[in-house]
Amino acid sequence: MGRRIMEWAGRAEYLGGIPRALVVLAVGAFAKTVTSCLNSTSVHNPQALLHLVKFRPPGVPLLTVSNHMSTLDDPLMWGFKGFPSMDAKFARWVLAAEDICFKNKLFSYIFRLGKCIPIIRGGGIYQEHMNEALEVLNHGGWLHTFPEGKVCQDKAPIRRLKWGTASLIVRAPITPIVLPIIHSGFEKVMPEKSFFGRRPPLPLCNKEIRIVIGEPIEFDLPSLKQEAIAATQDGCLQTLGWPKTFPDGLGEAAQRWIYTNISDRLRSVMESLRIFTSNKFNL
Repeated sequence: MGRRIMEWAGRAEYLGGIPRALVVLAVGAFAKTVTSCLNSTSVHNPQALLHLVKFRPPGVPLLTVSNHMSTLDDPLMWGFKGFPSMDAKFARWVLAAEDICFKNKLFSYIFRLGKCIPIIRGGGIYQEHMNEALEVLNHGGWLHTFPEGKVCQDKAPIRRLKWGTASLIVRAPITPIVLPIIHSGFEKVMPEKSFFGRRPPLPLCNKEIRIVIGEPIEFDLPSLKQEAIAATQDGCLQTLGWPKTFPDGLGEAAQRWIYTNISDRLRSVMESLRIFTSNKFNL
């Protein structure tokens, strides 16, 4: 078992859940203030997210994916009116960059209480904390990821997605409900280079935020796995030593094929939503 940063602080039972409830309450209130009070926010199809967060079948995991426009996309994107952003019971788990959110003990403790899982960028899909993310899905939880892997504030098409999100979809014992979300405006609330070439010390106000929530994406994993095996039977691929998936026994070549296929489909759906967002709000 590899090292997991302050995993104990992220457990629901830690000190009766009180520290987590307080952190989620404070962060949720901050998100509500910035997103719903200090800026103008429009949300398309919010009921799709609200229904899945509150009423999806017990044990069925939810995986939301979105573009990444600023360092404050999460938690601000959950601060729109009507969303229970201050209730720890409905709070998401999210993959967070270890070098930013877990760079010291205080940050690590607070972000752990806020249901964040540290990820080493470039550490691969089989790093220890990816297994922790998989455990969230195994227990029917809600996990959010930014599959592009880094912030991009340019008005540009969705970039090639990293394989981490696709690997979670394939490896989860119960296939998660996958819900795409596209937003714009957070890059103006927290621009990367507006304050002496750096981010401002506090979020900016009087900006327009647009959030478009899509419809769930269905993946026929049994068929995809059969296609992956058939397409990679020749085995002429340099390997990195990945373990076979359980219980399917997919080898590394088949994993690469299916991760690419799922990532490409996710990117296509997200790009369609981005274009819809641009047209709907004349961006």
